[in-house]
Amino acid sequence: MSVLPECPECSSAFTYPDGSMLVCPECAHEWSADEQDDDDNEVVTDANGTPLETGDTVTVIKDLKVKGSSLTVKVGTRVKNIRLVDGDHDIDCKIEGIGAMKLKSQFVKKVTSTT
Repeated sequence: MSVLPECPECSSAFTYPDGSMLVCPECAHEWSADEQDDDDNEVVTDANGTPLETGDTVTVIKDLKVKGSSLTVKVGTRVKNIRLVDGDHDIDCKIEGIGAMKLKSQFVKKVTSTT
């Protein structure tokens, strides 16, 4: 018995085949069994087009107001050990003096290490 992939929309494990298509009974999403999931190959880039990876160090290139607070992340703030996530704000990080934040990759640039 072959193992069917999870639904790409809701991650349900209860998918079933219907002809050449796969169907999710929970969200009614249908997709081709031959389709490849391109989301895993999506590359997150900084403001200069340099690819980012989890664990990189970046620098903020624009003053960013913190929503719901009077704090501002200033230009030049260095953010270490970023984590890439899915969504509009594709960087999770901790900024010293502010705390946990989500940033958009278009407002940062990668810091190249010089050893």
